[in-house]
Amino acid sequence: MKKTVLLLVFVSTFLFGANQCIVCHKGIEDIRDRNSSMMQEILKVADKAGHAGNDCIVCHGGNPKSKSRKYAHRGTVKYFKMHKGPKEYYPAPASSWINQNTCGMCHPNQVASQMNSLMMTEQGKIQGAMWSFGAKEGYTHVNGNYKTKNPDDPHKRLGTDTYRKYMQKLSKMEPQGFPSEMKELPAAPTAKEIEKDPSLAVYTYLRQECLRCHTGSKGRYKRGDFRGIGCASCHVPYSNEGFYEGHDRAIKKKERGHMLSHQIQSSRKVKVHINDVNYSGVPVETCSTCHNRGKRIGVSYQGLMETEYQATFDKEGHGQPKLHTKRYLHMKEDVHYQKGMLCQDCHTSNDLHGDGFLAGANLGAVEIECQDCHGTTKKYPWELPIGYSDEFSTKEASGEARGVAQDLAKYLKQGYVPKDKGDGYILSARGNPLPKAIKKGNKIIMHLASGKDIELKPLKLLKEEERLSKKALIAMDVVSAHTEDMECYTCHATWAPQCYGCHVKVDYSGGKQNPDFLKASHDHDIHGTTGGMRDLKKYLVDGKVTETRSYLRWENPALAQNGEGRITPVIPGCQTTITVIGKDGKALLQNHIFKIPNVEGAGDEGQNAIDMAPVQPHTIQKEARSCESCHTSDKALGLGVGGGKLNADPSKTTIMDLMSADGQIVPKKVDEQIPAIPNLKHDYSQFVDENGTQLMTVGHHWKLSGALNKEQRSKLDRRGVCLSCHVDIPEGNLAVSAMTHIAEMAEIEIDNKEHQGILNKILNLGAVVQIVGAGVMVLLLFYIIYTVFIKKKSINPRNRGWK
Repeated sequence: MKKTVLLLVFVSTFLFGANQCIVCHKGIEDIRDRNSSMMQEILKVADKAGHAGNDCIVCHGGNPKSKSRKYAHRGTVKYFKMHKGPKEYYPAPASSWINQNTCGMCHPNQVASQMNSLMMTEQGKIQGAMWSFGAKEGYTHVNGNYKTKNPDDPHKRLGTDTYRKYMQKLSKMEPQGFPSEMKELPAAPTAKEIEKDPSLAVYTYLRQECLRCHTGSKGRYKRGDFRGIGCASCHVPYSNEGFYEGHDRAIKKKERGHMLSHQIQSSRKVKVHINDVNYSGVPVETCSTCHNRGKRIGVSYQGLMETEYQATFDKEGHGQPKLHTKRYLHMKEDVHYQKGMLCQDCHTSNDLHGDGFLAGANLGAVEIECQDCHGTTKKYPWELPIGYSDEFSTKEASGEARGVAQDLAKYLKQGYVPKDKGDGYILSARGNPLPKAIKKGNKIIMHLASGKDIELKPLKLLKEEERLSKKALIAMDVVSAHTEDMECYTCHATWAPQCYGCHVKVDYSGGKQNPDFLKASHDHDIHGTTGGMRDLKKYLVDGKVTETRSYLRWENPALAQNGEGRITPVIPGCQTTITVIGKDGKALLQNHIFKIPNVEGAGDEGQNAIDMAPVQPHTIQKEARSCESCHTSDKALGLGVGGGKLNADPSKTTIMDLMSADGQIVPKKVDEQIPAIPNLKHDYSQFVDENGTQLMTVGHHWKLSGALNKEQRSKLDRRGVCLSCHVDIPEGNLAVSAMTHIAEMAEIEIDNKEHQGILNKILNLGAVVQIVGAGVMVLLLFYIIYTVFIKKKSINPRNRGWK
């Protein structure tokens, strides 16, 4: 064996000089194609370091001259002590904690921005959980995964001058959502501390359950959750099964937790070759390794909706395997997904990497709107003003046309840039160019990361070419309020995941412990080991978190107002109902819903700290949801599934056993079937009553988030409109009765189409009658005035001025 190794070392030294890396890692894939511009830059750095042709050391560091694995993975290259680069051996060179020395050599802007990006800080998620435990930081977003602050110089914000000015304006309008600094989330409490204050369990909940997905740590070792750390979270492929399928003989092929292949996935120009498949771009499934909880936009985009059931069965009779620890129904995928669009085809570099400044929640971090590409039926995208559909105001944005951009920032040119920029780059709602969206005449060419080009016709062009359906024209063009006051996805997102009642148990009894994922990543993981349980034993903290829910829905989400001041779908946010078990096994809190005083319509008694969250569901369909699904729906108004009339009072305990007719329980040995939730008097899906009084909070990140106000409800509510006609059909007044009998005698079949035609005729006839009637009344009035005053005056002999 030793002779074989020595022979390999000799051969490799002869063939590859002093690069011993490939002796052990023979067959490993090039991180990028050898002929790519990126690889050429890497090799230039290696050459300066005195290791020509060895691209390994540029990212991983180490000592490539050593013949010992022990020392090869310990040493460093002298060149990098005098220049930027690895200071030691980095098994995971993309780690957020050291990637300024690796990825940052070529991509300084993106790496500098990462620490303040929402994917790193998770401020929105943290504030949401703390809200449900009694609003421990109120409406502010001051706690995050790590301590950080904004740069002192506002010009360091990545983006155009227009974008910077716009973001400064938003930051002043919504200071609670755009914090200037962030402090580190408090540590997980001990079981002893919980006895004094059970609400501290929120920190255990966050650290053990919610904060696994930030880019400062590696993915959890569960099917579907395998991923890298830092830049590798997105830019290195991992399969759902977590196996390596490349050719490096040093990487175990039967051990989970490895990358799929040692290659970078990125833009359209970066080609990845695995198992006879060639692709470009970052697959949606990479994004879904994180975006499968909370708003679930990753899996929803793919058409996956959670279910509690195991169907269907495979050939051996096994039920559906868990993915992201869940099972799914396959719904309709988002239309953009059906077209082959990846997440990065809409979302910008700033959306993903951050712009260098803190944003407390999604609306603050995301700069794009549907209208950026689709426009409206009255205006092309380039005719809209900056800020359209991103107003953070209830007034529609106005101003001069945004136009298009003719150039890109230097950092954007590192990605794929189309050779033909046409008439210019489409601008986002906040004023940054979209490098892959090119204006050509009145059309937009989308250069997708997959290599595919799509021709997009904006709504105004579709209207001019008479390609919009009658329904579409009515909804978007005739009823202008839909375009002015609503998000496009309010109608076009036809389903949304709704997980009602998040029942959280944090159990501190019997010495129970689980890993603190956040604490593990705080140790500045440069080895990419924070995802595996065997590497997390030293990060165990008191308590064990368990989650379940009351029920799931997907159809016809309710409506409310989001932080941008527009009507939007809402789904359950943190509807956290909390049980905390103390050291002795007894409940310190049982099915408890915290109340927050003096917020969202409540007084000192407090508002229930369970939340309905505004959402872009990422389930867009070309055919929108029906008018009736909103305008005749109790649920859309916020009154809950079935108008809140189907559920028993959840604040009362349900016991099921032998009972007398008057409800007396016969046996003495009984158990509670459904223990009470004391602070909940209604179903989780109902967040307002018929008077519009809020029963829980509706969005708590932005000032304008809230339930529909009285005027909005009045415009939406058309329930019971059928009775307007049918109260007099068939035995109403003489005319209605005659019309009904004539229809019966003529055997006219009144189906849905005929019914709509009748209503349309009645509407038009009624309008004509009213207009004619009004005209007749005006003429009659003039006649009376003329007869009584003017004509009478002219024949009065005492009126000397008249003959």
